Amino acid sequence: MKLLVVASDPMEFRGILSHASEVRRKTMESDWARTIRLGANELLLVANGAGVRRAAAAAEAALKGFEPDAIASIGFSGALAPELAVADIVVATGVTGGEARYTAAPVESGRPHHRGVVCTSSRVVQSAAERRNLRTTGAAVVEMEASAVAECARIHSLPFYCIKVVTDLAGETMVNDFNRALREDGHFDTIVLLKGTFRQPFARVSELLRLRGRCVLSTRALGDFIADCRF
Repeated sequence: MKLLVVASDPMEFRGILSHASEVRRKTMESDWARTIRLGANELLLVANGAGVRRAAAAAEAALKGFEPDAIASIGFSGALAPELAVADIVVATGVTGGEARYTAAPVESGRPHHRGVVCTSSRVVQSAAERRNLRTTGAAVVEMEASAVAECARIHSLPFYCIKVVTDLAGETMVNDFNRALREDGHFDTIVLLKGTFRQPFARVSELLRLRGRCVLSTRALGDFIADCRF
């Protein structure tokens, strides 16, 4: 099987790369791209920054030189369902983005995972209150790219998969302003985040370190799951 896999940041692929062979750099119109062999499957991994605009551009650029059997959106997400824990895997049954609704195909895996709706937001959802409000829509997790990848799959009549891993919890409110730090290129400005640490320095630095540790744990869990699952 040939699978196009879109994420926002190369870090989200580290767990997959630990299981991969024949890893090769791919030159295309995106921030980062690699072709890999994962078991019997050929994957093109593409990361192009956060947000639907960046994800849509990456998916369309990838399709110019790669003919996949399916497209997948993977990566980090924030929990909306209170029962979800850090590094829990959520396999989407569907994706919502604004007024759009998309169906996601199931995957088979013996590894523990949850199933539910993935909500695509136009901004980083930072507060517990925002999460509670989004939870009323029935979504299990929130992120920023999946609906654009789903739309690309729809346009090209390709099966769509969506697998997310939890990095922050439903009841948490972030003290760092990640929306203020998000640049037009889809990446977070480290300088802006560090400037913010002069106010509430202990809480802000602790949060950044905690999030970094969770991302390391979560990318490993995501890689293990995807290496084991069957599309």
